[in-house]
Amino acid sequence: MDSSASNSYLSNVPAWDRDYACRQADSQGIALTPEHLEIVLLARQFYDRFGFSPSIRPLAKYLVGYIGFEKATSLYLLNLFPGSPARLVANLGGLPKPKNCL
Repeated sequence: MDSSASNSYLSNVPAWDRDYACRQADSQGIALTPEHLEIVLLARQFYDRFGFSPSIRPLAKYLVGYIGFEKATSLYLLNLFPGSPARLVANLGGLPKPKNCL
């Protein structure tokens, strides 16, 4: 795994593994569940397909097509990833920080 991550985001996206996600979640005070991983894996799929980390709206739109509207709502995502869901998903997924996130 690439240990030269800046601001806890991997600089080498393919270096990601579930252990990395678990460590990042732990450092954020999140108990990683299968529901978290489902979102993280889909965000990684989004990145592979489009070449950038999704902000919340593109992420939610993408999720609807794979896991349905109920799991793509802002409330659902905020419950799993408090504060800034897109930023936390990217962080746990080893993706670059989404451009629209502060």
